[in-house]
Amino acid sequence: MPAEDAVARCGAVALVGRPNVGKSTLLNHLIGQKISITAPRPQTTRDQILGIWTRERGQILFLDTPGVHSGYRRLNRHLLRATRAALDGADLGVLVVEALLWTAADAEALRWLQQRSIPLLAVVNKVDRLRDKTRLLPYLAELGQRASFLEILPLSARRAQDVELLARRILPHLPEGPPRFAADELTDRPLRFLAAEFVREQIFRQLGAEVPYDTAVAIDRYTLADDGRHEIEATIYCRRSGQKAMLVGEGGQRLKQIGSRARQAIEELTGGRVWLGLWVKEKEDWDGDRSLLHELGYDD
Repeated sequence: MPAEDAVARCGAVALVGRPNVGKSTLLNHLIGQKISITAPRPQTTRDQILGIWTRERGQILFLDTPGVHSGYRRLNRHLLRATRAALDGADLGVLVVEALLWTAADAEALRWLQQRSIPLLAVVNKVDRLRDKTRLLPYLAELGQRASFLEILPLSARRAQDVELLARRILPHLPEGPPRFAADELTDRPLRFLAAEFVREQIFRQLGAEVPYDTAVAIDRYTLADDGRHEIEATIYCRRSGQKAMLVGEGGQRLKQIGSRARQAIEELTGGRVWLGLWVKEKEDWDGDRSLLHELGYDD
């Protein structure tokens, strides 16, 4: 790896891997702010999320992507396009894998990266969960045989020192150039998008089975009141009446809990007071409705 120098560098880095491997957690800890939702369920991320890491020596534009998977519905095609778009605009690709695991989905993610003429780096995540550390070295050696990685870094996405080291190892491999964003910017995503994501996150965290995957969140109104309060109205779309009942809960308690925790996350992000109103609508084919997908931001 080249030594760190005083040359200013700036470039885009795509974080690619199978679902639920820790890409969103890694991004959030890299930039020190939650902008990409997380949940102990696969395929939570549905879009490309940009996180901006800025230091004196340069700026890294980290692109979190939906997990590489197969899918044929219109929404799934959007997810795959979001991953491809991140790769097409990247100066470097980072394959994120889980320590001691290698699956067909990992191989597919690597194949996607290798189709681009960009340097590659591998991150072996969740090493803090290993009980038998002696198995890690053979795993790293085997991973090194799968591709010509610049470097393979074992780390925990939850440890600040680990993610900071990763960013500093990446920076020397990026093109020389000035930063593209101001030093205090953390993402290019608007608050409307992030608010919808935080609602979706709570659906994933509070409801099991297929319900979270069968829902989408549309922001109907986002305004800033004269007193500085963020006022948000959002609609949760689901497929069936039974799912609507689960989202609302007895006496509306589940929907209130979703709204309360999403509101807290938005307040942490904005640093201001938030009023959040949620409604649930049943629409069986919402992910096949081109106009609704456009409204939700999932352009076909």
